[in-house]
Amino acid sequence: MYIRQTKTRSAKSGEDYFTFRLVASQRVGTKVRQRTLLNLGTNFPLPKDQWPRLCSRIDQLLTGQGHLLPEVIEIEECAQKYAASLLAHASPASSTHEFLDADYQEVDVTSLELVRPRTVGVEHVGVAALTELGLPQILESAGLNGVQRAAAMGSIIGRMAAPGSELATLRWLKERSALGDLLGVDFDTMSLMRLYRTADLLVQHQETIETALFGQIQTLFSLPDSVTLFDLTNTYFEGEMANNAKAQRGRSKEKRSDCPLVTLGLILDGSGFVRRSKMFEGNVSEAKTLEEMLQGLEAPAGALVIMDAGIATEANILWLVEHHSNDNLKLTTCDNRILTTLSGERKAG
Repeated sequence: MYIRQTKTRSAKSGEDYFTFRLVASQRVGTKVRQRTLLNLGTNFPLPKDQWPRLCSRIDQLLTGQGHLLPEVIEIEECAQKYAASLLAHASPASSTHEFLDADYQEVDVTSLELVRPRTVGVEHVGVAALTELGLPQILESAGLNGVQRAAAMGSIIGRMAAPGSELATLRWLKERSALGDLLGVDFDTMSLMRLYRTADLLVQHQETIETALFGQIQTLFSLPDSVTLFDLTNTYFEGEMANNAKAQRGRSKEKRSDCPLVTLGLILDGSGFVRRSKMFEGNVSEAKTLEEMLQGLEAPAGALVIMDAGIATEANILWLVEHHSNDNLKLTTCDNRILTTLSGERKAG
């Protein structure tokens, strides 16, 4: 076996890039053909002068051969990973026996060495929960392909298990998590840019995804629309963000008014599930976001809207009274001062 580097052109951008494959030569009749054993992706980490040693070590692992001297850590880690992938994807009836004939031996368990340990508990729970919610189908209906859906699932479950940036999430997926085995995806070959681009797609289809997910949640848990909590926060960028029209200077809740900001709005139902989220300009007036966030939510009779005091302006209260006067919808601020009910009765204290 050996590694083959192939130059490919992106149909979307027109840019050239290289892909790597682990291939083997086999004779078919009178001709010798190459057979791809494993696709190594575009982010193959080893320099070309180490490829023969990697192939030799993979062959040793597949055939059960020992080695006199240990390999360098970079080659050994790659060899262990690729050999495990080859064995995992081999057909029980035929392919496995190409690499390793059945040979049963007694093993001293104290001599075993744990290689590439991975966590699987939170990953299994996350996959089960997202599958029950129908997220893979929702993402597929939004137009995301298989690789993009895998990147989205990896990012979401990574936030559950080890919250961090896209870079930290990718490290977790590659170095600590067995999520790739559960999803049938090799995250080692996934680039950081893939997570960034997938995050852009999720934002692009945000409303569709949120609506479908909340519909699934209502069906699964039979939740009444009893309480809606609405609040805002903002976050800052340390760069100029010249190409982001929503990145504006404003009052930072993290005391970073020297940086461009974006404002994040969130609406929750009474059980804490997200109904809607939205990104506003960093300099938006909090009071002006209420109408846009509540439009179309169809709050039921008797529902209670809880808002931060900064949003509960006289104009917003009047808007709620005008648009929900027949809903008997109650309004209060987060500091427990009841301002009004939409049936027209006003209270204070």
